[in-house]
Amino acid sequence: MKVIIDAFGGDNAPLAVLKGSILSVKENPDINIAFVGNEDKIKKSAEENGLDISGFEIFHADSELTMEDDPGAVLKEKKDSSMAVGLKLVSEGKGDAFVSAGNSGAITLGATIIVKRIKGVKRPAFAPIMPTSGGPFMLIDGGANVEVRPEMLRQFAIMGSVYMEKILGIENPKVVLANVGTEDHKGDTLRRETFALLKQTDVNFVGNTEARDIPTGIADVVVADGFTGNIIAKMYEGAAKEIVGMFKGAFYKNLKTKLAALMLKKEMYELKQYFDYNRYGGAVVMGVNKPVFKAHGSANEVAIAAAIKAAAEYAKTGAIELIAKKIEEINKQSTEG
Repeated sequence: MKVIIDAFGGDNAPLAVLKGSILSVKENPDINIAFVGNEDKIKKSAEENGLDISGFEIFHADSELTMEDDPGAVLKEKKDSSMAVGLKLVSEGKGDAFVSAGNSGAITLGATIIVKRIKGVKRPAFAPIMPTSGGPFMLIDGGANVEVRPEMLRQFAIMGSVYMEKILGIENPKVVLANVGTEDHKGDTLRRETFALLKQTDVNFVGNTEARDIPTGIADVVVADGFTGNIIAKMYEGAAKEIVGMFKGAFYKNLKTKLAALMLKKEMYELKQYFDYNRYGGAVVMGVNKPVFKAHGSANEVAIAAAIKAAAEYAKTGAIELIAKKIEEINKQSTEG
């Protein structure tokens, strides 16, 4: 299983990418990794930090796509960037999956145009895996599609369900629709029409959910338009970071609280792990022909390793083929109906 990784994607590249790749291979010997980026810079970073990358393939790319670049640059001004070259390599079958911690808009657009959509998928979706007290859930869409139609949200539900079952091993994953209330009739026209469609779809749809209930682990897949989903994701991450910071501040106020912190060290570590998105590797671009993963821009080596592992698992499970089959079936039913 070969995973191609953008060596210059993210705030901590290339060092975090190199370290994460080495960690990933150590933990998963069946994974082969190929870096994409300026070969001289990659080798220099490895040498300066005492990293052995002699067993890793390197595909040279002349430029780097930054977070400030317009997403369209991946197709035009920077089509020779590490991200663009990596996506092209995967689309040509020279790798089984692609990982980057770079520009979110660019990787979604690049995956859509270069790797291309699964046949019948109307819109690919950006789908981060996020923590709750009841286990991880997929938020789909996390920001790729601001304006959607009900049939698109139905496809998101199908794709998310397949992923959570095949990759994370959740049997019959529960699906909810992000809304302003839990009652069946709540929401605008988009939400009401989507609700009706999901009731008729072969997924374990359990109804609407309000944002406040998402952290309780109410569902395995939370379906939303990209505008709503992005707000949920950003608020979720910001609140988690703030809560962990508040706990840390409270326990380091004085000697008494520091002693209490020592007594609760194990519990505090578990709390921090609970909120740590690095465990899940980031977001998958759902609905394209090959596994494409977007690690967080601030990803460390642990997050990079997690993204590589998730990408490899997505590639080898046959989940994409199952998604294609289910999308074809639902589209056929819609046409016949």
